[in-house]
Amino acid sequence: MRSLGTSDRPSVRAVSNLIETVSSRTRARQFVRVMHRMGASPGAILPFVQDSPHFRDGRFEGEEPSLRPRVRAQTSALLAAIRVSGRGEPVSDVPIVPAAPPARPGELAVTWYGHATTVLEVDGARFLIDPVFSERVSPVRHAGPKRLHPVPGAIADIPSIDAVLLSHDHYDHLDQPSIVRLEQTHRPHYVVPLGVNAHLLAWGVPEERITALDWREETVVAGIRLTCTEARHNSGRGLVDSQTLWAGWALHGPRHSAYFAGDSGTSKRFAAIGADLGPFDLTLMPIGAYDSFWPDIHMDPEQALAAHRDVNRIGDEVHALTADAAGVADDFIGGDHRIDTPGGEHEEGEQTETTRTVATAAHASLLVPIHWATFNLSTHWWAEPVRRLRRGAREARVPVAFPRVGERLDATGGDAQAVAARFAEPWWEQCADPEDRD
Repeated sequence: MRSLGTSDRPSVRAVSNLIETVSSRTRARQFVRVMHRMGASPGAILPFVQDSPHFRDGRFEGEEPSLRPRVRAQTSALLAAIRVSGRGEPVSDVPIVPAAPPARPGELAVTWYGHATTVLEVDGARFLIDPVFSERVSPVRHAGPKRLHPVPGAIADIPSIDAVLLSHDHYDHLDQPSIVRLEQTHRPHYVVPLGVNAHLLAWGVPEERITALDWREETVVAGIRLTCTEARHNSGRGLVDSQTLWAGWALHGPRHSAYFAGDSGTSKRFAAIGADLGPFDLTLMPIGAYDSFWPDIHMDPEQALAAHRDVNRIGDEVHALTADAAGVADDFIGGDHRIDTPGGEHEEGEQTETTRTVATAAHASLLVPIHWATFNLSTHWWAEPVRRLRRGAREARVPVAFPRVGERLDATGGDAQAVAARFAEPWWEQCADPEDRD
């Protein structure tokens, strides 16, 4: 059959050529859009990171390995994900509380918008952490992990933002459309790990509104001291791995403190962070998207509890320990060379510059779980992380609060145990699969 482009009729050939031209231009625009969402090129990132003592042989490296799974492990993980497809999703609508941030930030409060996206209020300052408000976490608009519940509020509805804190540049933590919306509505200051600033610059954020820090470097925003802390993870938005830094954040105000772990596998660095910067009134700990295929980049719920204890201890106070096996890394993967670096009872803390020795604050600090429920990124059941955390917290006597998505938690209305008691309802049970329950 003759194609339209070779028709004897000039009008038909003209229409065919027009369709081809439009199609080519559409594909070109789509390609440009994808490349823009991916952010800065490796060449543009390099000048910002090459002088860091943690940047070696073209990538950032911590004391512990945090590599992407190898091809064999990635293939096995993909096959496992296909076999258990649907496990990581709720079976009915997730209960959402419309976010209602106050006009003036409080003394210590947190609103979880889903996954790692959080609004944190400390001593009258407001911080937006890892803002991801898009429907999918991917450089491609109509592909990639899709949101499992609506966003509880819009960026424009947040009254004020003293700074945006970013942990690293993975798509589920750094979202280009959300940065565009922030620039349209707030034009905030950004505090980021080294190299992530290159992405923001590529998206039009002025250099004067970006502070890029290496591990343990600090800055002060709105009277709050922000410390860039170590994590065991990786980074990258394309084929180049770990060219930008990943981190957690310690926030210290005149009266209150908080710790956001970012993304991390279990790590002995939590004990060092606790010794130098702890204890904290509140911790935000990731509990989901763990898997035996990547044991060194995401914590499971028991390891998150161990990390909470570690960042809230100073020195080697024995009362920080519990009898469970929290902190032990997952099983090794055949062919992968990884080390087991527990972050829980097996780590008594490292030598640090501090000389402070006080009792652990692990039972007086409030833990708020994040990094679960919003995107299906692993092979475990949807509510499994929060079920395991709730069970482990009871055994370890750690106060944990479980606010609904969008629900503002004011941590100043009593001690940590009292606040945890107000946010103790297992709301996830109403939308979990019948097999996904205790």
